[in-house]
Amino acid sequence: MRWLMGLAVLLALEGPASAAEQELELSVDGRATLATLRAPAAMTPDTPLVVMTHGTLAHKDMEVIQGVAKALEQRGIASIAHTLSLGLDRRKGMYDCAAQHDYVVEDAASEIGAWVARARGMSRLVIAFGHSRGGNQVARYLAASETPPVAGAVLLAPVTAKAETDLRASYARTYGKPLEPFLELATKAIAAGRGGEWMDVPGFIYCRNAVVTARALMSFYGPDSGQDTAALIARVKPPVLILAATKDTVVPDVAASFASLAGSSGGRVQLDTIEDADHFFRDLFAEDVADRIAEFVKQIR
Repeated sequence: MRWLMGLAVLLALEGPASAAEQELELSVDGRATLATLRAPAAMTPDTPLVVMTHGTLAHKDMEVIQGVAKALEQRGIASIAHTLSLGLDRRKGMYDCAAQHDYVVEDAASEIGAWVARARGMSRLVIAFGHSRGGNQVARYLAASETPPVAGAVLLAPVTAKAETDLRASYARTYGKPLEPFLELATKAIAAGRGGEWMDVPGFIYCRNAVVTARALMSFYGPDSGQDTAALIARVKPPVLILAATKDTVVPDVAASFASLAGSSGGRVQLDTIEDADHFFRDLFAEDVADRIAEFVKQIR
């Protein structure tokens, strides 16, 4: 009988936690995009709400996003973690490298904006969050907005200009063929109005032997001042928290890239490092990230 009563108590405790997690769907530019809302049981319009954007080819259920979102919920902060469509309807999981690639970096801005608008209908204090390339895409979204759409932003190990330069420089070493001839073909196709023309390339981002459109290849590998995340953040108005990991081998120069801006912004841009964390902030490092975000939220409320 005692074990049965214990089971009943356990199920009762689990009920509200499950009820606080909700799957959402939103149509953006004709495509259905998915998200997960995680909220404290007593959420009100005064509950801070973080809109979370994942990194390259990833999704809302990846470990770093889930880990930080759940840790935020324990600190009384709600989150909407969404999956970028990358040109697909109701995309789930990692992008399949065997699929054709027809999306550009700038596509993310409208999807981030749509989820921010959804969040603003739920909370008076909305914060934009981006991990890795998602950090750059959040910065692009904020820099393109004439009026601040959010109360603040958190960029977790955001992609830097140097990281993008290194990606291009390592192309031949990674995929066995130089990048430049493919960029030349893509440039000519786009100039002729054929940005949707398909190309076979030896590699695209993390994918070998990929089929991509000319516009997709140029978006990720062509010259683009928007790849400088620090320069974008210098132009935005809301307060921004930059979090760097001391053992990040994917984007190792986050702290160096933002140090000058943080020092000259009068406190609007804050830079903090998390010791011993790598690019994905696994396990207890997600708790460290949530602690930094919770303190940031207190400052901007």
